Amino acid sequence: MSSSGPETGKSRLSRIVTRTGDAGTSGLADGSRLSKTHPRMQGLGDIDECNAHIGLLRSVLIQNPVATEGFADLDLFLADQQHALFDLGGYLAMGDMASPGQLPDLVALEAWIEHANTDLPPLKEFILPGGSPNLAQAHVVRVTIRRAERTLWELVEMEGEGTMPIAVYLNRLSDALFVLARLLGLWEHSVVYWHKPAKPTA
Repeated sequence: MSSSGPETGKSRLSRIVTRTGDAGTSGLADGSRLSKTHPRMQGLGDIDECNAHIGLLRSVLIQNPVATEGFADLDLFLADQQHALFDLGGYLAMGDMASPGQLPDLVALEAWIEHANTDLPPLKEFILPGGSPNLAQAHVVRVTIRRAERTLWELVEMEGEGTMPIAVYLNRLSDALFVLARLLGLWEHSVVYWHKPAKPTA
């Protein structure tokens, strides 16, 4: 059976069914094993889920193109964040062998947020998830990243500051997805606003 992936010079997975996790634990690159419910393992799963949702957002955007010159740059940004999330997961999976050099560039992410937010009008009302398929999926990505961030802060509280850069990156990435959602809402005119409940009349 041939591989459809890129040629990397070595096999990443030679066996799929290993049964090593049948006792409820998973192994890290440093040889240690943790419960699958440990925040580090939960964080790995949450980050993987975030990556999958970004992949879906990119697919939805291809099916529903946005009429703006910024669309191509938007897909490139999302592709970069998929790689960044993979790097964050790799950092977690390395355990004691992790190196700061594996972490994605937070400065570049912050610069994207600053640039993308430049032309957005002031936000005067709360936004509800929904609207177009593009916008709704962007909000799903945002809240999924926010959940992953909460898991990572739990890990920081348990193990110390070694994994704090991951939590910080996820915090910023969720901000970026909020800005991205606002851009989509602006371009597609599909924002759904929260309506303040009317005061009862006397």
